[in-house]
Amino acid sequence: MPELTVIGGGLAGCEAAWQAAQRGCRVTLHEMKPRLKSPAHTLDTLAELVCSNSLRGSGMNNAVGCLKEELRRVGTLFMRAADACAVPAGGALAVDRQAFSAYITSAIHNHPAITVVSAEVQAIPASGCVIIASGPLTSATLAADIATRTGSEDLYFYDAIAPIVSADSIDYTVVYRASRYDKGDADYLNCPLDKEQYLAFVAALVNADKVAARDFEQMTHFEGCMPIEELAARGVDTLAYGPMKPVGLRDPRTGQTPYAVVQLRQENRHATSYNLVGFQTKLTYPEQKRIFRTIPGLEQAQFERLGSVHRNTFINAPRCLDERLRLRSDTRIYFAGQITGVEGYVESAACGFMAGLFATAALLETPLPAPPATTACGALLSHLRGDGDNFQPQNVNYGLFPPLEQRRMKRALRRLAMAQRALEHWDDWREQLTAALPLTQE
Repeated sequence: MPELTVIGGGLAGCEAAWQAAQRGCRVTLHEMKPRLKSPAHTLDTLAELVCSNSLRGSGMNNAVGCLKEELRRVGTLFMRAADACAVPAGGALAVDRQAFSAYITSAIHNHPAITVVSAEVQAIPASGCVIIASGPLTSATLAADIATRTGSEDLYFYDAIAPIVSADSIDYTVVYRASRYDKGDADYLNCPLDKEQYLAFVAALVNADKVAARDFEQMTHFEGCMPIEELAARGVDTLAYGPMKPVGLRDPRTGQTPYAVVQLRQENRHATSYNLVGFQTKLTYPEQKRIFRTIPGLEQAQFERLGSVHRNTFINAPRCLDERLRLRSDTRIYFAGQITGVEGYVESAACGFMAGLFATAALLETPLPAPPATTACGALLSHLRGDGDNFQPQNVNYGLFPPLEQRRMKRALRRLAMAQRALEHWDDWREQLTAALPLTQE
């Protein structure tokens, strides 16, 4: 039986290991938890969701909805866990993060072809087929070895984590339930602010104490996960047109639309905790408690987790990797997940899915075509083959897809047409996958 080594037990590593094991490989999965944890991790289990419990929109008007459907149609472990552990989130797919992690951990540990080794890997193995899925929080020692092999330097950005509050500490005489424009069920809690409250809140964010970067590190944030105080510093109206936008969130008790809102999303299936949507932050802990308790309805908030900041490492994929996610300088080494420069939970799992298949096909000496560029997975691969001079992490989006032949369409219709094309082409590719790499485990 061919042998594969996977480094990293996050979303990408677990999916890569699962796909290879399901198709005839013996896999050794190395994960440094629970012996060693990064500053952002708290659970002992695999596939921990750090920043949020949301897997984002489910509709086909958003490319991530299309990506999830592709992964669902091929039976990925990621989507099995997500669907089994889903919690109410309006038009989005969100999960109970502890149940989600436990689901994947159980599946990996109980798979007869997977061996989990709990220890830090400090260097890439000198021989054998290896998938590096160590994630954006790669340990310093392994990151140094990766940097030596890739030749990349200072390729990192900072990502911030949003706070979580206890449900029973929320003032429900102030906070109201609603989803934007009444779409779906009223799954979100909304904290309304009038203009005076909003302006005071923005001023507090701008003037608050932040966690300072170390002298040798440059603070560079991924635009899609910008800390709330960084957004506030861009202008007094930025938040009111961004994460605190009140449009479509009329307060049913007053009949009026607030000047701004803070939305809370259910964190677990038991609805015992909620996270502050879009409130990633690098404020100091005392400042977070002080300022976030000025939000109407959160005056007595008990924080189950405060926000924090951590270093995210990624390689320059267009320069370092080939079209099958292999290191150009050593094609026995594959990379998967956020360390490649895909951004987001779903994208990370999708990248792990593809790396696992590519490595398995190579080990079994079986030709397997890459997913077409017209699919969401194929579009992610195209992103990783992009411009090496201006490469930055990115979520899946329809801008990565090849344009439709019929270009003169309204935006919404064009996106739906792209999704329909993607899924049709995906189903065709799925047949090729089944023929090339049939499942050996059910």
